[in-house]
Amino acid sequence: MKFGKQLDEERRSLPSDWAAACIEYKTLKSHIKRQIKPNTLQFHADPSLQTWGPSESNPTPFADFVKQRLSAFETAVPEFLRLLDQNIDRLVAFYVAETGRLSQKFGAGVDGSKLEDQEVVEGLLQEVIKLERFVLLNYTGIVKIMKKFDRHSGLHLQEAYIYRLTDLPFYRYKTLDQIKRRLLDSMSGTPATNGIPAVGDVTNPQQTVPGMSLPPAPEPNKPRGSWFPPASVGPQSKVLVSMSGPHGTDIIGAVLENMAKHNCVVEDFVLSRLYHNVTFGCLITLNSDNVDIFRDLAASARKWEATLFFDVQDSKESPVKSLEDAPYQNRTKYTATVLNQNGLTPQFLQDWTRLLLDERISVEKMTRLSASGAKLCSIDFRLSVPDDVDFDKFRASLFQMTGAHHTDVALQPNDVFRKNKRLVIFDMDSTLIQQEVIDEIAKHAGVVGEVAKITEAAMNGEIDFKESLRRRVGLLKGTPVDVLQTVKSQLTFTEGAHFLCRALKRLGFKLAVISGGFMPLALYVKAELGLDYAFANQLRVSPDGKTLTGETVGPIVDGHRKAELLEVIAQAESVTPEQVIAVGDGANDLWMLAAAGLGIAFNAKPKVQKEAPARINQTSLRNVLYLLGCTDEDAKQLAESV
Repeated sequence: MKFGKQLDEERRSLPSDWAAACIEYKTLKSHIKRQIKPNTLQFHADPSLQTWGPSESNPTPFADFVKQRLSAFETAVPEFLRLLDQNIDRLVAFYVAETGRLSQKFGAGVDGSKLEDQEVVEGLLQEVIKLERFVLLNYTGIVKIMKKFDRHSGLHLQEAYIYRLTDLPFYRYKTLDQIKRRLLDSMSGTPATNGIPAVGDVTNPQQTVPGMSLPPAPEPNKPRGSWFPPASVGPQSKVLVSMSGPHGTDIIGAVLENMAKHNCVVEDFVLSRLYHNVTFGCLITLNSDNVDIFRDLAASARKWEATLFFDVQDSKESPVKSLEDAPYQNRTKYTATVLNQNGLTPQFLQDWTRLLLDERISVEKMTRLSASGAKLCSIDFRLSVPDDVDFDKFRASLFQMTGAHHTDVALQPNDVFRKNKRLVIFDMDSTLIQQEVIDEIAKHAGVVGEVAKITEAAMNGEIDFKESLRRRVGLLKGTPVDVLQTVKSQLTFTEGAHFLCRALKRLGFKLAVISGGFMPLALYVKAELGLDYAFANQLRVSPDGKTLTGETVGPIVDGHRKAELLEVIAQAESVTPEQVIAVGDGANDLWMLAAAGLGIAFNAKPKVQKEAPARINQTSLRNVLYLLGCTDEDAKQLAESV
C-alpha cells in the first residue's frame, strides 16, 4: 500500500483534533508535482540535454537553461520548505499539548499511589502508545516527502532537513517515554522511581531513553552521519536492510555483526556481487523497540563507504517468502535457458526482455552459464510467470523471436526435477551421429535418390513412418550384409556427443539410444559412447547370412514405439517421466519428446522445433548441459574427471 493512501486511512480513524495535526502529505506531494518536478535538475533523464551546445529540441544554451530552473526554484523550494515547516510546527504543538495532558493525568509521577488501579494504568498506557504511533506515522511521512523532494528536484536536502528534527520535542520524547516506562513498571510490580521531567525537556541528551522507533540523538562530540530512521517500527516488526559498497565481505560482516549485537532474527538474506561491489540484504525481525541498530548500521556503512537502505514491511501485506521472489501472487516459477554459440547479442536480449514485459513476466535471477572471459553464450533466467499467461501465445511469439535471432530459449518448470534428471534417451540419426544410416546404406545399394526422398518425407511428417520404413527397406533387397560394416566405419559422431555422454555418466545418468535405424549400427553407437541401452529396427537377412531381404524383424520402432520404450527404460531404472530427458530431431521423435520431462529438438526440422518443448540449434551436443543448469566451469570439472 502506498504511504499516502495508508496515511489517509489512518487519518480517517483518528479524532478530529488528531487528524488536524497530521502532516498534509497529499498537499506537499501535489506541490512537488506542480512546482518542483517541472523544474528538476535531474537532467540525465532528458535526452534533449545530452548534446553539446543548443539543439533543435532545446535551443536554449545549457547555462541559461540551468539558470531558468534555478530561478524557478528560488521561489518554489522555499515555499515547499515553509509549507513543510508549518506542518511540523503544528505536529510539535499537538505533541507538546498531548504529552502535557498525559503527564498531568499521570499525576506528575511523584509517587506510585495513583497507579494502583490496573485498568487506569492500562488505559493510560494505550494513550501513550497511541501518541507514539501517531508521531511515528507522521515522522515517516516527513522522511518520505523529503525523499520524494530530493528525487524530483535533483537537490539533496533530505539529510540536512531530517537532521534538524533531532532538536524537536517529539524526536527526543523523554517525557512520554518516562511515562511509558513507569506504567510498564507498575503493571509488572516494579517499584516506581520519582520524577518525570517537564514537557519538552531536552537539556541532557545523554539521558534520553530511546522510544519505539525514533533513534536517540547523536552525541555532541560525534559528527552527524548520513542515515535516516526507517518507518514506524517496534518489536516483531520486519525490516528489510541492505548495504551496498566496494568492500565485499566486510560489508556482509558489518551487517551480520549488527544483527548479532541487537539480537535480531534473520529471516532471509540475499547477496549480489559486481566485482568488488557487493549488495547484501537481510530481512530481519526486531526483538525489541530499541532502534540503536539503525544508528549502528549507519556507523558501519560510513566505515565501509557503503550505502544503507531500510524498508519496513507492511504487516497488512502477504509475508515475504524469499527476497529473491518477485513480490506478486498467483505465479509459477520457470527457468529459461538462453543460448547462442556465437554469443548473445544486445538486440536479442532487449527483444527477449521486451517479450517478458509484454507478458508481465518477472525476472527473479540471472546466472551466466558460459565461461567468463569469453563470449556471453548462455544465461539461465529464473522467471515468475503469471498463472493467467496464454502459454501457447507466448511460445508462438518466443518461437518467432528466437528464430529471427538464431538463438535458443528453453523453458522448463523451475522445480525439484529440473536439476534431478536421471535418464537421457537419444535418437541416433542426425542426433548422436551426423548421418541418416539408411541413406548411407542406400549409397552402396545404388538407390540413394529414391531412399532419400522417402526419408525426407518421413522426417517432415508427410508420410507415416512405418510405411516409409517398409518402402526404404524394400529398396535395400539384395544388398550385401558387409555394407553395414562399411557404413559403421564411415559414421561421424555429432560434435560434443562423446563429451556429453561421458559427462552425463559421470553425473550418474543412465543413457539410451532409441533409433528408427538399424540395430547393428545402434549397438556400435552404444559401445562407442558408453550407453546403457540400445533399441532399433532389426533387418532380416538371407538364410546364408550374406544379403538383406528387404524386410524387418519384430516391431517397427516408430514414434509411438519410441515413447513406449522410453517408459519401459524409465520403469526399469525406477525413475519418473519428469526425470527423463529425450533428444531427437525428426517428426517420429515428437512422441518421445512429449513423454519426457524435458524434450529437446536438436537441430530439428521446422515442424519438430515448433512442437517440441525445448530446442537447441547449435552445433555441439554439449549444450544440453546448459539446460541442466551446468556452467562451463562445471563442464570443465567433468572433463577433468573423465
